[in-house]
Amino acid sequence: MNSFTMRLKQLTFLLVAFAVLFPACQKDDPATVPDTQLVKNEDAAVPVAWMKLFLELDQYAAGFRPGPCPRSLAYINMAAYESVMHGMPDFKSLQHLYPTLKLPSINSNEEYHWPTVVNAVYATSIKHFVPGNILLSAKQIELQFKVLELERDFYNEFEPKVGAKVMERSKAHGEAVANAIWEWSKTDSFGDQAYLDPRPSGYTPPSGPGLWQPTPPDYNAALFPYWGKVRCMAIHEEDKLSNPPLNYSEDPNSLFFTQANEVKNSVNNLDFNNQWIAEFWSDDFVGEMFSPPGRWISIAVQVIEKENASLETALYALAKVSFALNDAGVACWNSKYTYNVERPVTYIRQVMDPNWLPHWDSNPSFPAYPSGHATFGAAAAEVLSHIFGYNYAMTDNSHKDRTEFYGMPRSYETFYEMAEENAYSRIPLGVHFRMDAEEGVRLGFKIGRKVNEMPFKK
Repeated sequence: MNSFTMRLKQLTFLLVAFAVLFPACQKDDPATVPDTQLVKNEDAAVPVAWMKLFLELDQYAAGFRPGPCPRSLAYINMAAYESVMHGMPDFKSLQHLYPTLKLPSINSNEEYHWPTVVNAVYATSIKHFVPGNILLSAKQIELQFKVLELERDFYNEFEPKVGAKVMERSKAHGEAVANAIWEWSKTDSFGDQAYLDPRPSGYTPPSGPGLWQPTPPDYNAALFPYWGKVRCMAIHEEDKLSNPPLNYSEDPNSLFFTQANEVKNSVNNLDFNNQWIAEFWSDDFVGEMFSPPGRWISIAVQVIEKENASLETALYALAKVSFALNDAGVACWNSKYTYNVERPVTYIRQVMDPNWLPHWDSNPSFPAYPSGHATFGAAAAEVLSHIFGYNYAMTDNSHKDRTEFYGMPRSYETFYEMAEENAYSRIPLGVHFRMDAEEGVRLGFKIGRKVNEMPFKK
C-alpha cells in the first residue's frame, strides 16, 4: 500500500469518527442552548408572585388543609419545572420516574419566553387545583379576580418585549404542560378533588384505650382518614410508616403519663416566649392564616427573594420543597391512621383534669402521632438546607404584620433550627405530645433526604 492510499484511509477514518462523535457532544453540551434561551438568565418574579397568591388562596380554601394543599403544590410546581426543561441544560426531566405521565414536547427550533411559559403554567394549574367553589364565599370573587389579574399583568408586561408570536407559542406550551399534569393528577383517585369530601361519613375511628376519638370542644369527625393512600413523588410504600409510639399507660410513672403532664403544665404555665412560639407556628385556622405546609412555601419564597435567585433556582427549589411536603403529608397521615393515638386533651381530661383545654381551645381533628407540623417542617427544612446550605440563617417574616396573634418575626441560624422549633411549638399549644414532635421530625428528615436523592441534576 503506497503512502497516499494510507493517508487517504486515515483521513476517511477521522472524518467518520468526527461525524459520529460531534453530534453526541452537541447533544449533551449546555453551550448548545443559546444564552438568551437559558432559564437561569431570567429572574424569579413569576413563581414568587404566583406562590404568594397561592398562599392567599390556601388561607381561604375550605377542605384544603392539610393534605390537598401540598398535593396541589407538588403538581403545580412540577409542571412549572418540567415546562422549561429545554432551557435548563444542567437539569433533568423527571418524567421517566412516572410511567403513566406523558408530557408535550417542545419545538427546539423555535424561540420561547420562559417567564411567559411559567406564567401560563401557574395560571392554568391554579385554576385546576384551587377551584373557586372551595374558597370561602366572602373571598371567592376577590381571589378569583386576583388569579385572572396576575395572569393578565404578566402577559401585558412580557408581550412588548418578546412579540405576539413568541408570546402565543410560549403561552400554549405552558398551558399544554399544565393540562397534561392536571390530567395525570386525576388518575390518583384518593387525592383527586379530595377537598370535596374531607370528612368521609363512612369512616368510623377504632375505639379503645388511648385511641383517637373526636375531641372537645367541637368534636369534629376525622379529617382525611385515607390520605395515606395518595400518590407520592419520591418515597415508596415502605417509607410511609413511622416508628411506633409509646405504649399507652395511665400509670403516673409511665413515659406516656409524663409526656401528657408536660403538655398540661406547658399550657397552664404558658410564658411569653412559649406563647409566641406556639402562636407563631400555629397556622391552624382556615380564613385566618395559610396552612402548615403552606408555611414552608412562604419560607422558601422568602429565601428565593433574599438570594435574588434565578428562575431556574426558584423552580428547582419550589419543585423539591413541594415534593417533600406532599410526601410528608402522605406518610404522616398513613402513620396517624395506623396508630390512631389520641390527642393530649382526651388523655388529660380523662386522667388528670376533666375541664382542661389546649391554649386556643381547639384541636386538629385527626390522630396525634406523629405530628403533621413536625413532619412537614423537617421534610422542607432538609430540602432547603440541601439547596441553600446547612448553615443558612434567616428571619421568618411569614406573619410579620399580624396583630391577632403573636406573629412577630423570629430569626434562626439554620433551617434545622426552624424545623425543631416548629415541631416543639405544638407542645405549649397543647395539641401534641413530645413523642409526636420528635417522631415527626425524624420522619420528615428521612423524607426530605429521599427527595434530595431524586435525579433533578445531570
